[in-house]
Amino acid sequence: MDQTIPAPRSTAALWSQFYALTKPRVVQLIVFCALIGMLLAEPGWPDWARVAVASLGIWLVAAAAAAFNCLVEQQIDRRMARTAWRPTARGELTTMQALVFSALLCTAGSAVLYLWVNTLTMWLTFATFVGYAVIYTVVLKPMTPQNIVIGGASGAMPPVLGWAAMTGEVGHEAMLLCLIIFLWTPPHFWALALYRAEDYRKAGLPMLPVTHGSEFTRLQVLLYTIVLFAATLLPFVFRMSGPIYLAAAVVLGIRFMHYGWQLRRQYSDALARRTFRFSIWHLSLLFAALLLDHYLNPWLIQLWPAAG
Repeated sequence: MDQTIPAPRSTAALWSQFYALTKPRVVQLIVFCALIGMLLAEPGWPDWARVAVASLGIWLVAAAAAAFNCLVEQQIDRRMARTAWRPTARGELTTMQALVFSALLCTAGSAVLYLWVNTLTMWLTFATFVGYAVIYTVVLKPMTPQNIVIGGASGAMPPVLGWAAMTGEVGHEAMLLCLIIFLWTPPHFWALALYRAEDYRKAGLPMLPVTHGSEFTRLQVLLYTIVLFAATLLPFVFRMSGPIYLAAAVVLGIRFMHYGWQLRRQYSDALARRTFRFSIWHLSLLFAALLLDHYLNPWLIQLWPAAG
């Protein structure tokens, strides 16, 4: 009988599989939000060496959490079209390989933050790892349809990590940014869950569209976009930002609420997919506007008297 012998993998192919475990696009957004926290924590230009080292440490720990998530959910991933390609789901990486890889990344990231940033940032980042990789992935996700809401607390931490990295403390400004991400997370993930509901049902995960149906989930998406819109105005209300950010928050918030309203009235998978994609742009552009406002607003204030 002929037996098919798997071809040996090249070093490049093996590393690409390890890299895929880190969920690069997700981790990039995490580091971006942490970077915003770092830059907003300083009134002027920051210490770029500290920013680079802190970003590296946070990236390593976030990548470790993503890899651990892939390890824990490899059986679930095999049953979902969206995740069946992951190396752990396909059996291209063993459980031990993924576990060691995650442990090495977490250890390296924690060491970087401890040695070259500060102890507070290290512990907060490690707590975020535990919150996502263990509390959310292992406990909440298979247990309750509110997994995204409760687990969103760990996903909302990156600006706090960035702020702590630069100041050695957690300011109320950082907590406002954390609140925004916390409220952004449910409509972001529930939009995805709406058009992937069958995947989650096959995987046995109690996501909201599976347990409470599409109509209830769409109502929750709309309600959360409204509450989120109010929260995005808080940086302006508390004078953390100026008119540049306010304009961006209003435009982006109205657009997100419009998507929520459309989903509520006339659902389609295509619309849910567009809502999910827009939610990523919403958060990215909102924080980019906050950063732009941070650097340009003082300059505009100086120019205003001269213009008058």
